[in-house]
Amino acid sequence: MLHTQLKDDMRESLRARDEVRLSTLRGLISAITNELVTRKQKPDEHLDDDGVLTVIKRAVKQRKDSIEQFEKGDRADLADKERAELAILEAYMPALASREEISKAVASAMTTMGQVDPGKSGIIVGMVMRELDGNADGALVKEIVWEMLN
Repeated sequence: MLHTQLKDDMRESLRARDEVRLSTLRGLISAITNELVTRKQKPDEHLDDDGVLTVIKRAVKQRKDSIEQFEKGDRADLADKERAELAILEAYMPALASREEISKAVASAMTTMGQVDPGKSGIIVGMVMRELDGNADGALVKEIVWEMLN
């Protein structure tokens, strides 16, 4: 289970005195505990892998947003800290779909929908993201859809 692996990795980080990894994993485990409470489960139960991945995806998105904001505010020191945390979190994420896989999924979705006008590109993006189980960069999917529509 991914939840157990995270707890084991946190203990390992504590022994290795890896402060960045330790604080990142502690925050992630705390977010998982919050998710358990939200789902009306006991905080000492284990969250299934899909639930853990949802929490990790949320944390990755938060880090990416923070990096963007810190760069706009000329705070490279804080952006670097967020990048280090992002690298740790991404190690637990499944591999993202390649550009070729996304292109095939977009072509398939467009064939299914038939004639598509560019105003309905969001529908295709949504179909592709569902088909790829969310394991694709949404911005890349949107870019490929626009390339194929125009």
